[in-house]
Amino acid sequence: MGDIEMKWYVVRAIGGQEAKAKQFLESEISAAGLKAYIGQILIPTEKVMLIRNGKKIMKERNFFPGYVLVECYMVGEVP
Repeated sequence: MGDIEMKWYVVRAIGGQEAKAKQFLESEISAAGLKAYIGQILIPTEKVMLIRNGKKIMKERNFFPGYVLVECYMVGEVP
């Protein structure tokens, strides 16, 4: 299965719950044995520098809140 073409898909999640959605997807994929069809599961984030109390703080924030990106090969119906 090394030569299958994977495409990117977007999964909507509740804002602020993207990490839980990613964790749930990963657990369901491993339970169903579909790891061969999944490339990556990403939560797009960016690093932002904030100034609080006169100190610079680096913080990661979601680039697209409420969305999780999944690279996969779609095969008919999934049970």
